[in-house]
Amino acid sequence: MTTPQMHFVIPTYRLRDVGETVEAYDENFSRCGQSAPITVFDDSSIANHQKYYDTLEATRTQNEVWYVGPAEKEQFLGYICRRLKDRKLDMLVRNLFRPSYGGNRNFTLMYTLGDLMVSADDDMRPYALIEDSPEALGENEISRGKLIPRGANGHSRKSYDILASFRDVLGRTVAEAPANYDQGELLLDSAMDLESNTSLGFCRDNALALQPGTLPRGGIIKMAQTFRTGTNDIDAVDYVDMFLDDPEEIDAERLNDTYVMVNFRPCLTNVNWRMDCGVAGYDNTTGLPPFFPTRLRFEDYIYRLWIQQSGFVAAHVDSAQTHIKNAYMRNPLAAEVFNEAVCGLLKRKFRSTLRKTDEWGIAFDYDGAVSLEDSQQILDDARSLHARVLAAMDHARHEDRRMALGQFAAGLSRTFYDFEPDFFQQNVSRIVDDEVGLIRASLEIWPTLLEIVYFKRHTRSLPMRRVRNKTRTPRSAKAAA
Repeated sequence: MTTPQMHFVIPTYRLRDVGETVEAYDENFSRCGQSAPITVFDDSSIANHQKYYDTLEATRTQNEVWYVGPAEKEQFLGYICRRLKDRKLDMLVRNLFRPSYGGNRNFTLMYTLGDLMVSADDDMRPYALIEDSPEALGENEISRGKLIPRGANGHSRKSYDILASFRDVLGRTVAEAPANYDQGELLLDSAMDLESNTSLGFCRDNALALQPGTLPRGGIIKMAQTFRTGTNDIDAVDYVDMFLDDPEEIDAERLNDTYVMVNFRPCLTNVNWRMDCGVAGYDNTTGLPPFFPTRLRFEDYIYRLWIQQSGFVAAHVDSAQTHIKNAYMRNPLAAEVFNEAVCGLLKRKFRSTLRKTDEWGIAFDYDGAVSLEDSQQILDDARSLHARVLAAMDHARHEDRRMALGQFAAGLSRTFYDFEPDFFQQNVSRIVDDEVGLIRASLEIWPTLLEIVYFKRHTRSLPMRRVRNKTRTPRSAKAAA
């Protein structure tokens, strides 16, 4: 039996900045004595590809760097559509892989089919922010962290062997996992709702607690993730709270605080509601379900439902990384609040109507209908947030602060269709119906696409190009010189 290869992938739509990410991870791999091909999956337009591809070629790495961009994706889609021999399916296939958070990740699943994959977002970095005086964790605690003011001292960067931490567990059974891994049913986050991963309200400290449970010794560890520092995994509304809580802040788009890890330890769980695809690895040897091909930010929610089936296990590995929250080409904060509200609705509907899970997907009974009660709840929450922003504006001590709050309040109002109930209900219904229809159709055709690609994946390579960058000189060689 051949050992599956490990791939490191970076899905991006910010080709201008991805070179820095490539070099950072390449340096980590080399320093830790690891190697893996690095593949950039680029969602850029053709114009931005032409404008910024040279910046990727200007990088220096020891590991091979490969690129899948607009031209390579078009070749891949053309091949798939020809194999299906049904023109009516062309649009469905293209929507499944459309430029989006989930569509780009679906390319990574196809290109690594048959192997192991580790993925990092383009604004991740292979080090963690760890408190200088770490505290011991409690009996059932897996991690503890806190938000501190930007620029505060008391923590340091610490690097980990990222690839080795994933190699320790991915594709292995529970019995083969390292002895230092705790085991349990699931993790509870003191700051988040378990099943929806929505905030329980802004707080500066949180802890993950392992709930008791027995894992099957033969269970396969199908997905894993590192811990995350820098920008915590919190809701857009929490960022608004940070903006409102700081009387001197005049930029709602700027993160005010930094998340620092106090301590953590690795674990295995039957269920993983804390899935974070930005720092995740996958056992893709026999295929995995597609990410939701959505432009909303809940593409990985399918994995939180899928991993619940018997025989599959998730891991939080013995390493951590940092999210730097790149502001370039990011949606305004008001738009993120709206997106998360719609995502929350979809998560609740999928979870409550989940009918089955299987090797390559899930099935649910939700038909995409949005009731008046559904839309009214979202609108009420948005109105409440808007009122808080206006109240903060009334109490602002400085004109710049007052103007910033007023601009954010106006943006929030526009994003939520000026809080007009009928117009809001109509537009949210359209968005949800489109998303649900696309997700249903994608889940139906996905197994067929896996069969097509699995055959091609093991006969010749899929369309991709080798990045003609320069080879970086290892530190040891520099020292010797």
